[in-house]
Amino acid sequence: MSFLIKQIFMRLFSWLVRLIVLVLLLVGIQSLWSNLRDGKWLPDFFGGEDQTETMHTVVLQEITSMGKLELVKYNFKDVVEQEIVKMWLPNAKAVLIVQGEAIGCVDLTKINIADITSEQETLVVHMPEPEMCVFKIDHQKSKVYNTEYAFTEEAKLVEQAYKQAEKQIQKSALDMGILKQTEENARKILTPILEKAAGKKVILQFPMNAKIEKLR
Repeated sequence: MSFLIKQIFMRLFSWLVRLIVLVLLLVGIQSLWSNLRDGKWLPDFFGGEDQTETMHTVVLQEITSMGKLELVKYNFKDVVEQEIVKMWLPNAKAVLIVQGEAIGCVDLTKINIADITSEQETLVVHMPEPEMCVFKIDHQKSKVYNTEYAFTEEAKLVEQAYKQAEKQIQKSALDMGILKQTEENARKILTPILEKAAGKKVILQFPMNAKIEKLR
């Protein structure tokens, strides 16, 4: 009787081993077929594909407190012709199509408690001078249109042209009244907010220096 039980047990064990081998074989065949269908001739564990790893070392260099309220932006487009005059050789020339911007703002961090005067029905805030906090070239939208006889001086010529264009943006923005526009926008934006918060009439007073600079 025990011999019969032992034979049955051995047959079950043998059948179980064959089933496990069959399952593993089917899984391997399916994996191989999937790789062949996707254009991979070897399974993933034989493929040896490289993996990219990225490591960062970020160092905080500086913390700057920002209190400048940007109130107006001028966008400019300029055609700049830069030339290096030579005595004997042809003059080196470059023509650039330049786009840039100028931004007028007010530095709210300059306002102190002493600059705020409160009367019975009026709140007077002495504002700092409006300023042009940004004037710059947008290099992504700017390009070199043409150069002549520049040769080895092309980089120098283009760099000089960009510097002159940036100065022209600053001058043009001042001539067009960006400081006055900044002052007007400050009144339009800040006055209703302050009146709502204070429950009083608010008067923003700017120094005369900005207006004098504009007239120059």
